[in-house]
Amino acid sequence: MTVALTDQPFEPGALVTAFCANRAETGAVATFVGLARAERGAAAALELEAYPGFTEAAIGEIADQATARFQLQDVQIVHRIGRIAPGEAIVFVATAAGHRREAFEACDFLMDYLKSRAPFWKKEHGQDGARWIEPTDRDRTDAQRWD
Repeated sequence: MTVALTDQPFEPGALVTAFCANRAETGAVATFVGLARAERGAAAALELEAYPGFTEAAIGEIADQATARFQLQDVQIVHRIGRIAPGEAIVFVATAAGHRREAFEACDFLMDYLKSRAPFWKKEHGQDGARWIEPTDRDRTDAQRWD
């Protein structure tokens, strides 16, 4: 299991290739890549803040839960922090399992957690200034289906 926060852009394709390497017993890898949106020109950048150490540990705990719940072979989560331009990758999640259903469901579970419960503070910068972003009702409802 790998959980990493980075303030540097990353290449999702390279992460997928590395994650899939040497997996003779893996039947399925599911991935998700989240991108920063321009919000129809209203957002010039997204800024994410985290507490180093604390945020990785919190994400690691949910990755451990996903591993046990979905019988995963491996998990990788890479999450950007700092200022992110529209079109850049914010998050990469990969899950490896013996079968596709477990890999897909674990990836979905992890993204619902990251969107609604992970300790990040998000701010959108636009022409009218900056505003903090909270999880939406849908983000919370999506996460509740796993409780």
